[in-house]
Parts: sequence; C-alpha cells; structure tokens
Amino acid sequence: MKSIDITQDFENLYYPICALVVYQTKGIETDVYVEHFDMDANGNPVNAHPLTVREADSLAKSLRIEQEKESAFLKPKTILPSNVLSLDPNTEKGTVIWHTKAQVRDLFFIESLGIPNGKAYVPPMLWKASKSSLTVFALKSNRRPTLKSKLQHAPFFNVYEDGKVCLGTIKIDIKNSTSVEEFLQAWEHYFFHSYFSHMIAAGNNVEGNCVTLWKSLVTEGTEFPVAVLKPTHLTLKNILL
Repeated sequence: MKSIDITQDFENLYYPICALVVYQTKGIETDVYVEHFDMDANGNPVNAHPLTVREADSLAKSLRIEQEKESAFLKPKTILPSNVLSLDPNTEKGTVIWHTKAQVRDLFFIESLGIPNGKAYVPPMLWKASKSSLTVFALKSNRRPTLKSKLQHAPFFNVYEDGKVCLGTIKIDIKNSTSVEEFLQAWEHYFFHSYFSHMIAAGNNVEGNCVTLWKSLVTEGTEFPVAVLKPTHLTLKNILL
C-alpha cells in the first residue's frame, strides 16, 4: 500500500528546557549533589544552580506521568466506545476488535487504476488490529455483530484473502500511551489515508469488477451495494480465538 505522509498528525516535537547534573563524592560515605541548568534558545545549558525542592517536585510529577502513560495502553478516556467488540490491553500483544457502520470516507487510488480520488460510501466493516498489523472484513448490516455474524471479504485493494492488510510503506506509530479511542482512530486513518494500489486476494474480492465498482461509487456518490460482497467461511467467533 503506497503511503501518504500523515506523521504530522501523530508526532509531537519535544524541546530541551533544562538539564540535571548529578555529582557524587568518593569514599566510603558518599554524598550526592544535584545541579540544575536552564536551557537557552540554542539548547545550551545556562544558569547553573542547586536543584530546588520545587524543581524536584516538578521532576517527580513528570516521572509519575510518564509511568502512568506506560500503563495506559488501550485504556478508554471515559467509558469504553460502544463499537468495541473485544479488547486485550496487553502492552506488547494487545488487540482490539471493533465495527464501523456504512459511511462516507475519503479514498485514494494510484493513478494506474483509473479510479479518481474522492469521497465514497464504504460498507459496514469489522476491524482487528494490534500495534503492528491490521485485518479487515466487511459486514452486511450496520447492526452490532454477534458471535454468529458472518464476515464478508473486504471489498478493497491491498487486502489479502484472510483479511490481513498489506501495509506497504505505511509508517505505523502506536505508542504505549495510546488510548483505545486513539488506537481506533489511528488505524482507520492509516487504512483510508493510504493509496489503494493492487488486488491481492485470489480472484476478485467482490461480485463483479472491483475497479468498476469503486469508480462508480466515487463518481456517482451512491451507497455501497452490499449485494456485491463475497462471503468468507468465518464468523466473528472465529477471529476472537
């Protein structure tokens, strides 16, 4: 999948504002002294002085916040979003399964496909993602899926037959501090703001021609025809395992 540069949407820039130097005496009974430096506009240390209680409290607060961030992976900001179906908050291997209703999205295609970039309706979808991988399927209804809900092949380019998405050159940046809301938003953004380029699944992943389908959806603005979706042999229960 050819990527669009969206790093500005997810990256924060950090600038040095102070520095600490720790001095320790030699000998059997060691003593420690901490010196605090401010940073000038060029990043050079200036105004050396002993670390004050106020500065020490500020440092301790920052460290606590960073520790909290490390344990905040996939925690909801308020209540759990209603479209989340399954959540494993393990920092290393955590996954989320969620669904989205039929909606209009901005879509991007490489020029050789002959499909204009633009807004188009996409079908209801089922998503499963970890920090580094994404799997997508289509659904025939906007209703919340049940364990028995049958999954359809995702009618998009760059998707394997088992639903896994070819991420190509997309730069994925999911941090340990990412909330579940940010996680869902990031993956949907990665998927829809990258260029669709080629068919991976064996044969066509829709009834009919995929190029013709998306060309008409983008140019005509009609709702996605769920009748063209091809069924898989999977249900929601299968991908929960």
